[in-house]
Amino acid sequence: MKFFVIMICGISLVFGAVDINTADKEELVSLNGIGAKKAEAIIEYRSSNCFDNVSELSNIKGIGDKIIEKNKSNLTVSKCKK
Repeated sequence: MKFFVIMICGISLVFGAVDINTADKEELVSLNGIGAKKAEAIIEYRSSNCFDNVSELSNIKGIGDKIIEKNKSNLTVSKCKK
């Protein structure tokens, strides 16, 4: 099962960036330095806030500039629908 999730997430990264306003937990976990807890924190944060840009990930506890920089080319931010 874990292999399947990694494979699906890898394919999504090849064909498109991960949208931090819409990505599910599995997509977020596919990013460098983002585990299950941080993915859940991102989803929790965006339930009441929208990301306007990738650098706003630093609002999430445990996500700093290094993690953002490692993933910058694989991230995108869609318009907020709230």
